[in-house]
Amino acid sequence: MPQLLSPRNLVKLVHEYRDRVYIRKDVILKLSEYGELNQSKLMSYCGLNNVKHKGIIDDMVEKDLIVRFEEPWGNKTIIKYKVSEKGRAIFQEILEPYEALFPRGEAEQKK
Repeated sequence: MPQLLSPRNLVKLVHEYRDRVYIRKDVILKLSEYGELNQSKLMSYCGLNNVKHKGIIDDMVEKDLIVRFEEPWGNKTIIKYKVSEKGRAIFQEILEPYEALFPRGEAEQKK
């Protein structure tokens, strides 16, 4: 069996671990790109699981990196998010330089 098709490599192709720093950067980047997103679109566009990663989103709201607001839609309420000014500043001053210093996948390349 060729090395590329080994079960170990297939797992790596399907599931890739992302540090919380990069998840936060991706969330701010997507919200900057789209302006505002509802909760399910935000999770989907960022490749996040609602159950597993909701805590990260809640933490970002708590720290005022993103803003959570509710919008009535018929008899339902839709939860939406957008980037705060503080989130925009932290993205430019910290997260972008961090990724420039420590690009994603660098640890994988060293193995």
